[in-house]
Formats: sequence, structure tokens, C-alpha cells
Amino acid sequence: MIKKWFAIKIIFILSLAMFVSYSIGEGATRIVVVGDTGTGERAYAPGFMAVQKAMREKDADALLHLGDFVYQPDFFPQSCPNRYIKEIKETLSDPYPIKLFVAGDNDLPPKKWKPKASGCWVKIDHLDSGFDVPGPRANEGTRVIGNALIGIINNYPWQDPTSWLAPRIKEARKQGMWIILAVHEPAVTTAWYLDKRNTILKQLNSLKPDLVLAGNQHSYERFHLMNQTEEGALKIVKSVSGKYRSGDGTIHIVSGGGGATFKPFADQQNKDKGTAPEDVFDALANRALMNHFITLDVSKEKLEGIVWRVCVKDALDDEWDPRWKAGKKFWKSIPLECDGKPVGVSVYETFQFSRQ
Repeated sequence: MIKKWFAIKIIFILSLAMFVSYSIGEGATRIVVVGDTGTGERAYAPGFMAVQKAMREKDADALLHLGDFVYQPDFFPQSCPNRYIKEIKETLSDPYPIKLFVAGDNDLPPKKWKPKASGCWVKIDHLDSGFDVPGPRANEGTRVIGNALIGIINNYPWQDPTSWLAPRIKEARKQGMWIILAVHEPAVTTAWYLDKRNTILKQLNSLKPDLVLAGNQHSYERFHLMNQTEEGALKIVKSVSGKYRSGDGTIHIVSGGGGATFKPFADQQNKDKGTAPEDVFDALANRALMNHFITLDVSKEKLEGIVWRVCVKDALDDEWDPRWKAGKKFWKSIPLECDGKPVGVSVYETFQFSRQ
């Protein structure tokens, strides 16, 4: 086992060295990020088609997908229809030179707690570019893209990634790389709050990445730079402009607006059980219910993000509705980000890391 991990470390260091000698000085690399696109009958097809079209127009070098590719309608499906895979291949795989995929709970085999999961991951996984160096378990590992180390961590089940990921982050930092981690289920969210501050949130923040990206919640959220004390209290560095310095903390972003129907935040539904505490709301920089995706422009000195709002014409006479359980009364008082805005793609917000 020791020999195996020593060999993996050597391969990882060599991959970093090969990349740096090739790429430094060649300008920024663009990564497009999206989550919860949701091909299938339970998704919002007009939103997905508009998002994937807009993403392709951004001329990205790589795609990072945060999971949940398929929302199919059946309980305990016996197989994954090839029509789903064909659409994923044509819209989310073929257009990008490099693609990294996170496994979402709706992509894995169905379970009692997720009976409509598609079981499509075994086919979807073959469409991505894979890892430079895999992790100790399936569906996790690292890959260098541009001047960033991307680490993908498997949520199912969650295991603390520190032992295998911390050494790779240390080596990448020596090369001056940005650190971006991707998971499916967020460590922090106001969509439906579960207290993970002394478990998953603490483990991720302790790795000191610049950015943690998650999907799963069908909304957009960005939190200010975040650290935490040993007692679990959140230490926040706020910025009205969205500009931060590397090393001051970690930004957590939830990006689940690629085509799934929108779910209201727990506080909008007056659900005390899922409503986040005050200090989590204090850490929240922005949130919205909207179709969207993110572009990350990665250079040696900066990591710049743009969140793109995608507004779709909501035809009242078709079968599609962007709202989850659209007949619920709470929707009468809950606005969508695109209400009153023109159809098309526009900037929702920006954020930026720069070197100290």
C-alpha cells in the first residue's frame, strides 16, 4: 500500500511539472461550470436547451459538471435509455476538449431514499476525460486544468478526503496553482439547511481551497470567503465588489440551475426545519432561483468568475414549467430571477480571486 501511494504521488508531481512547463505564459484557461442539467422527463427542457447552447458559445477549454445529468420519471428503473446518453454526449461532452463530471445522486442506481435515480452513471462516466490521478475510491480524483488543480470528491458515501487530497493540494500550491474542489451535495446552503459545519464543511475548509463548487440544490448561491474556528463558528470575509485575496478563506458556491426545476429556499416555504441559522445567512453573498452557468477564467495571477443568468420565454400553453410543484401556494409570493427580464443571456454577478 505504501509503495502504491508513493507511486501515485510521483505520478501526480510529474503531471504538475509537465503542465507548468507547457502552459505558463499562454494566457487564461476558461472552464465552464454547470450543475443539475437534468436530461429527462422530470427536468425543465427549455431551460436546459438554452443553458447548454449559451455555454457552448463561451468557447470554453473545459466543462466541469456538478452532477445530476438525468431526471427520469420511473420508480426503480431497470435500465438507462440510450436517448439520455445521446443527448448528454451531444450537448455536454462532445463540445468540450476536456470534461470532468461529478456523480449526482440522481445519476447513481436507485435506492429506497432515491427511488427515481436513473442508474445512468455507468454510461455517463465514460463520456468525461477522467483524472490525471484517481483518488482512493471510485468517482473521485484530481486533474490539472489551466493553472488550477480540480479535485472531485465523491459524496456517496462521504469520506473525509484529507489524507489523499491534502498532499496533492500542497504540491499544487508550490506550483502557484489555484485550488478548486467539486462535490455534488453542498457543505453549506440556505436552500435546505443541514448542519455540516463540524463535519464536511470543516473538512473542506481545512484543505484551504480557493473555491468549492456544488450542485444538488436547484438554485444559485454564493457565500463570502469563509473560515471557521475549532468550535465551529464561521469566520467571514465580506466583499461588496466580490473581489477577494487568495489565502483569506474559501468561497462556497451552489450551482444547480442547469435545467432542473427550481425549488424554493426553505425560508421562502416557511419551513423552520430546513431554514439556515442567522450566521449562515450572514455569510451569504447572493442567491437566486434561475437557470444559469458559470465561467471561470483561470490565469496565473487571477481566478475570475462570471455567473451567467439565462432567461427563457415561459410559454403558458406548453407542458413545461420551471417551478418544482408549480401548483403549490407558496409560489404566489416567490419571485424568479428572470421575472420581468428580457429573454436571453446576461451577467448576474462576478467574483474574483487575486494573489496577495
